[in-house]
Amino acid sequence: MNAATKLGVFGAGLALVFGAAYGFGTLVDAGPGRTALVDTQGERGPGAHGADEMTSGAAGSAGGGHEDGGQAEGGQAEGGHADGDAAGGVAAELPGGLMVSEHGYTLERVSADPTLGQSGEFAFRIVGANGRPVTAFDEVHEKRLHLIVVRRDLSGFEHVHPTLGEDGVWRIRLPFPAAGTYRAFADFTPTGGEATTLGIDVPVAGSYQPAALPAPTTVARVDGYTVTMRGRAMAGESSMLTFQVERGGRPVTDLHPYLGSYGHLVALRGGDLAYLHVHPDGSPGDGRTASGPDVGFHVEAPTAGAYRLYLDFQHDGSVHTAEFTVNVPSGA
Repeated sequence: MNAATKLGVFGAGLALVFGAAYGFGTLVDAGPGRTALVDTQGERGPGAHGADEMTSGAAGSAGGGHEDGGQAEGGQAEGGHADGDAAGGVAAELPGGLMVSEHGYTLERVSADPTLGQSGEFAFRIVGANGRPVTAFDEVHEKRLHLIVVRRDLSGFEHVHPTLGEDGVWRIRLPFPAAGTYRAFADFTPTGGEATTLGIDVPVAGSYQPAALPAPTTVARVDGYTVTMRGRAMAGESSMLTFQVERGGRPVTDLHPYLGSYGHLVALRGGDLAYLHVHPDGSPGDGRTASGPDVGFHVEAPTAGAYRLYLDFQHDGSVHTAEFTVNVPSGA
């Protein structure tokens, strides 16, 4: 076979491989020596993508947390994406939570599948590139790891903080009141590494009845509080969203610090549950940030479409979660 023929066969093979990747998912870098196929055709929740002007709204739910514990010791090999090439560029732009392995770290669930309607132990570990559990984590927003659990229809949101054991396993008891597939996100920064969010599916057997995504509105009500959202999010841009908290028609001006700020915001994209970059605007004690009624965040939405926002805030000794549906239009 001559050189031209060999090149033709090789090119056809590449076309076949990347054609299959287009049909079933997206090939991305998943850490040193690994390539992951991110599913883009699998199970999807409601509100995959739209391009209407952003509004927000819908229901709220009670939230809570657990004290972080255990020791943070040991080390791991550092991994990451290469800069400057096509594969590294694609991976760098991928939102968090879409992969089980990234930056040389892997999320491994070690507990059995949850039982419908029962509270049971949910246990997992973060494994480094050396194959050993990671036990050294930096404290970010007052915790060494944040665990977000939500059903794939974006209902049943939980933001909790498990305890790290000496064996490198994180543990917490969680309820799973409805059947379906849940997504668990581990948001952490390994000591000496970079901030990472990994995600894994958690099946709960039973009759699955997906909930419709609540319609967008600018107001959410939870536990006697009214939370109003102001601002406009645009795809591909950093946008400021401000949430005003009221109770009994009066502004709440004595919010309690929670996880290092007066509110904590989680944003998930409808369809694939991509975990977005959200940063609080200011912090308690910085001389400029008031303890309410307004709590601001910088939000980066990578694409147009439907998103679900979960705002945790603390008042009168309890944490409350206001939920919003947001439609993000394309950027300018």
